[in-house]
Amino acid sequence: MEKVNDWVPGIADTDPKASSDSLKKTVHDPLDMSQYKMGKVVERPPTKTGLLLKTWGLPLALVAFMLFSVVLNFESLDQKAQYMLGLFVACIVLWITESIPNYLTSIALIVSIIMLEIVPQKAALAVLGHQIIWLNIAAFILASALVKTQLAERVALLFVVKFGKNAGSIFLSFIAVNLILSAFINATAAKAALLMPIFMVVSAVYGATGDKSNNFARNLILHNLLMINAGCNAFLTGSGANLVAASMIVGAGASLYYFDWLLAGLPITIALGIFTYIIGVKFIFPLTEEDKQPKLEGGMDSIKKALDKLGGVSGDEIKAAIIFLTVLAFWATDKLHGIHPTMIALIGCIIMLAPQTKLINWNDVDLPWHLMIFSAGAYAIGAGLKQTKIMEIAVSNLMESLGMESMSYFTLYALLTGIFIASHWIFQSKTMRTVLFIPIVIGIAEAMHYDILSLALPVALCINVCWTFPFNSKPAALLYGTNKYTMGETWKYGFWSSVFTWILMLVAGQTWLQWIGITPGLF
Repeated sequence: MEKVNDWVPGIADTDPKASSDSLKKTVHDPLDMSQYKMGKVVERPPTKTGLLLKTWGLPLALVAFMLFSVVLNFESLDQKAQYMLGLFVACIVLWITESIPNYLTSIALIVSIIMLEIVPQKAALAVLGHQIIWLNIAAFILASALVKTQLAERVALLFVVKFGKNAGSIFLSFIAVNLILSAFINATAAKAALLMPIFMVVSAVYGATGDKSNNFARNLILHNLLMINAGCNAFLTGSGANLVAASMIVGAGASLYYFDWLLAGLPITIALGIFTYIIGVKFIFPLTEEDKQPKLEGGMDSIKKALDKLGGVSGDEIKAAIIFLTVLAFWATDKLHGIHPTMIALIGCIIMLAPQTKLINWNDVDLPWHLMIFSAGAYAIGAGLKQTKIMEIAVSNLMESLGMESMSYFTLYALLTGIFIASHWIFQSKTMRTVLFIPIVIGIAEAMHYDILSLALPVALCINVCWTFPFNSKPAALLYGTNKYTMGETWKYGFWSSVFTWILMLVAGQTWLQWIGITPGLF
């Protein structure tokens, strides 16, 4: 077993001139969690393709707008609908190429739909005041308290120390940690930043030190990437895109509560976490018995030291835990009392921000307004598509061209969930995928006279499948920078994990989702 102090990369053993000072500067302790903070991760330079897309994204978007709004003439669309179609395609181009920041694209979109008189100014500007935007704001405030009080870090460290006795239990403890954090933190990047130092140290303990990697590290980091995203599927408030989907489903006339989403999504997410772990370590990146043995002497002690460094549980942590658990309890029972999750979250925020509580102040709140504005743009697209009835026309034409009228429920269920899962290989934003796809699913359900929830909720439970390529999500980009796996390896893991997710959704449609009354059964 290797000793930590013996590992000094970057200095040749044969160099007699290496001074003690230079040794101190180059000695790298793989068990020092502070070195794995987000700010210290080396950002990968953009690829040639990425630079090309950024350079030509804006001109391409302008050409796309002119092509779909002026040049091409669709008989079923009036001029306002044509303008909206052009804006929609242009936004997709800009969001994919990242030629300009996504929040600027959203601002430009809102201005455009007003100037082109697609949506009235009052209605277009009101999207930033949507109750789901407020729920997002409240969720970020609650999450800030979780981080500020160090409660989230304590929970993560405690689980790894308590249950991480061997390789298998380490993976299972991270599944539990990701699910717990997903209940309260709807920012996947924040979860990745919190957990990355911990699983990087664990990877080092099992031999993946410095620039070295092995199958243990590949499995651990890629499975955490999967669970950081997939954990969001278990909770209505797990991500902003979940909230967008829920608002669309409810807006179409369906009844959907936090409890309904939790009951449907949590068991499926737990099953996904356990089975993808087994598939990963058995088939994708197989672990030998040697791989499962720690390589650094006393390695896990560094995580215990990090936990000890936090000291005893503080009063603020106890207050935060009580507030969080109360909020979660009211969210989970909303079907009984009928109070909207937004109101519950805002009440929790009031208590946390109150001077009498002394838990956090406004300066402690990490509120990403650029994400709020981006979400507002996504809602504006939804308003524009609804106003011009493009989606109704698109659904009608799609069903006619693909012969969906004659498809069975099973075929539709399999087709829609499969396409939505596969779409993350192309699209960067899960919110954009949601805005584009959920209205189509709702339209198909209505046209086929199926209950809206029977198709829309299973598809919505696949929203956070975004783990294959670095551009699929912020955690994917962040963890790719750890240099523990290649692009080919993340594609291999992501592809087979996505295929299994689809198979799991098919099984769930015939079993669990049928038992709780969401689907009529696939056969």
